[in-house]
Amino acid sequence: MVGTKTVTFNKPLLKGSLKVPGDKSISHRAIMLGSIAEGRTAIKGFLDGEDCLRTIEIFKHLGVSIERNGTDVEIDSPGMGNWITPTEELYAGNSGTTARLMLGILSGSSVTSTLTGDASLSKRPMKRVTTPLQSMGASVSGEEGGDLLPLSIVGSKLKGIDYHMPVASAQVKSAILFAGLAAEGETIVRETAVSRDHTERMLKQFGARLEQVGNTVRIQGGQTLTGTDVIVPGDISSAAFFMAAAAMIEGSEVEFSDVGLNPTRTGILQVLRQMGAEVEILEKHGETGEPYGVVKVSHARLEGTEISGEIIPTLIDELPIIALMATQATGKTIIKDAAELRVKETDRIAAVTLELTKLGAKVEATEDGMIIEGPTALSGGELKSYGDHRIGMMAAIAALVSEDAIHIEDPSCIAISYPNFFDHLSALVSTCVEE
Repeated sequence: MVGTKTVTFNKPLLKGSLKVPGDKSISHRAIMLGSIAEGRTAIKGFLDGEDCLRTIEIFKHLGVSIERNGTDVEIDSPGMGNWITPTEELYAGNSGTTARLMLGILSGSSVTSTLTGDASLSKRPMKRVTTPLQSMGASVSGEEGGDLLPLSIVGSKLKGIDYHMPVASAQVKSAILFAGLAAEGETIVRETAVSRDHTERMLKQFGARLEQVGNTVRIQGGQTLTGTDVIVPGDISSAAFFMAAAAMIEGSEVEFSDVGLNPTRTGILQVLRQMGAEVEILEKHGETGEPYGVVKVSHARLEGTEISGEIIPTLIDELPIIALMATQATGKTIIKDAAELRVKETDRIAAVTLELTKLGAKVEATEDGMIIEGPTALSGGELKSYGDHRIGMMAAIAALVSEDAIHIEDPSCIAISYPNFFDHLSALVSTCVEE
């Protein structure tokens, strides 16, 4: 049964410090590469949300030993070449990252498997991944010509390809690189713009040799990886919701500790500055692997802006909360080149437009983005999450700037990436009242 949460605030003010959960994208990849590699891998800061736990369960079905103690994970893997054929379907739940990256990994393995997902994931397109994989020799079959889960994968001998990606996508790039790791010869991926590079960074941590020049990544097949230690920084996509809240609400100031500062993910900081918020990077660490540090965000008068082009892949998951922030900014905010939002956990362009309009916002959906007019006083109301964690968190933050209570349908989906979201919200805002 889908539940509802009511969130009400009375003249809220955000003050304090916050350590957000581990980065979801990096947590997935740490489990994947630790399972592909031979030997022991120790992960600290793992996100124990639903999506990442699905990835762990899949590798357990492949014969990998994985022990978890909260946010610490230890993997002991025999290596990809010694996985066992699973006796049941591999279930990715609602996790698009799990499904798309596993397609690349399983295609070059020695096992036969069937990959499934929940009702929502089973509607999300997979052909953007299966098409290049099939050109490498992958045996992937299923609904709509291999576009929809469930998909059957027969591990095959792959050959490297030179692939020009039509749209920048870290998931597609990563799937091809994982397949390329097991393929014969060289695999080259060319992007229109640089997307998240967590896979490339972590492949190097596990001993892989690859070359990155501009928007092009090259990897040689036939490499064997060795287990290692991985530190997962805080997820900047999760922090973005509280960063936007601090920027919108007069007198607010929040420090975020150990948050990821990978330059392919920090577009949110650039947009906050563009709109007038005060953003300071107080510390920076992580000379090898993933950079992270301490970031302080303070309120300032916000102005509308245009968000388009190469910055879009660096903040694609933050666009729902940016749209909310734009309702409180003076002037027009235009979001373009973000058609990728249409094929996320839900059609986020349609969902954000509809839900914010319910509150009285002036939002117009376009084919590849949104146009938002502000500032607008928002009323309360009943908002749907669509089972999408980013929409659910946006709805909760909307309660900070709305005149009346926000009732969120199916808030449980927020646990996918941020299990303790409401605890952190209550801690930062002492006037929070929840039912």
